[in-house]
Amino acid sequence: MLITHGTLITMTEPNILITDGAVLVKDGLIADIGSTRELQKRHPELATPGADMIDAAGKLILPGNICAHTHFYGAFARGMAIPGQAATNFVEILERLWWKLDRALDLEAVRYSALVCLVNAIKHGTTTLVDHHASPNAIAGSLDVIAQAVNLAGLRASLCYEVTDRNGLDGARAGITENVRFARALGSARSGRVQAAFGLHALLTVGDDTLDRSARAAQDAGIPLHLHVAEGLADESESVERYHLRAVERLAAHDALSDQTLCAHCIHVDAGEIELLARHKAFVTHQPRSNMNNAVGTLLGMPLVAPVPQMLAAGICVGLGNDGFSNNAFTEMTFADLLHRHMAGDPRAMGADKVVHMAYANNARIASLFWEKPVGTITIGAHADIVLADYQPFTPLHAGNVPWHILFGMDGSEITHTICAGKLLMKDRQLLTLDESQIAEQARAVATETWARVQAMA
Repeated sequence: MLITHGTLITMTEPNILITDGAVLVKDGLIADIGSTRELQKRHPELATPGADMIDAAGKLILPGNICAHTHFYGAFARGMAIPGQAATNFVEILERLWWKLDRALDLEAVRYSALVCLVNAIKHGTTTLVDHHASPNAIAGSLDVIAQAVNLAGLRASLCYEVTDRNGLDGARAGITENVRFARALGSARSGRVQAAFGLHALLTVGDDTLDRSARAAQDAGIPLHLHVAEGLADESESVERYHLRAVERLAAHDALSDQTLCAHCIHVDAGEIELLARHKAFVTHQPRSNMNNAVGTLLGMPLVAPVPQMLAAGICVGLGNDGFSNNAFTEMTFADLLHRHMAGDPRAMGADKVVHMAYANNARIASLFWEKPVGTITIGAHADIVLADYQPFTPLHAGNVPWHILFGMDGSEITHTICAGKLLMKDRQLLTLDESQIAEQARAVATETWARVQAMA
């Protein structure tokens, strides 16, 4: 495949912008980049009839976006009325919504929850997703079901099952078994589009025995550990009250904190925990839309936000996820920038350059936990995960100001073509691998059954 006549933006460091740029794709990888004239001259064989050519016609050529933390299983919460009184804090949100919804899922609901999210990802140019799954009454084989959906879509994903003690020790052990079984079934190769992680819910629902078992199982399987850390204040207070350690301290004490640990949220971590995260080279993901929606950033009645600037300054690789919100990464980037400015009362806080660095460079580093070759950049030898965006800048666009165009000009609705592993998944906004109408129709029927099971738990 040769993509020509676009504004090529590599999202490397330093960033490179090539006017009338082109990308050559071979065997699912990026084989060459440069100007259209250079690539046509270097590869004359592609000028023959029948060659796979895409004329970008001036559109932006960008790496596919990476979502470093998401939950496919939460898709059916959209529009659902939560039975009973409205939740007043994060633990009540978990108890009244998410811990009922996940228990209501069967394997068919797991399948369609994933498929509707994958449709949304393709349409908005997100080609890599790091998912964190829970379905306590349908654990065995659940990761296979999601993997089948990912393979059908043609996207790239890391999958794990959320181990927790909240459904009893048998449920925890079943979750451990599902993670290990799935990882072994995939094998040790780090080239396939679907990869494995080991999922834990959060320390407030995981006892010491389960934490130790999970850490050992992840290490034995050679896969990263993916969990929520200090998302709500209860995660810290429970840890201190029951174990006399803060959340990150407890992870370190149980050999569960390393350069193979992916910590979602980290809103309530203190300076000592930031130092621990940095020392162990752990990864962190930030989900601003979800954090605002759940109002998880409060302390003594005062609002607060995840200390992302402090974590970045400490050398921690902080990426961006969406925690189950839509896969419009451009919206998540904009919220990340605006939230930190607002909370700091300082228009200098964060900044488009730092946010875009998180979304591209840092998310690419997180993806390297799962894939051997680079993801999230347009460089020779990287996976050919590429999107075209019909963005028409009305002010000068150059390599140095790309982040500000992304945050204040672009949106996922402008994606016209989505390519993953060299395969075209959407062309001129038409999905090629998934039937959106059929999936939505079937999902509505499955969601209705799922909602009925949730209501029955009230």
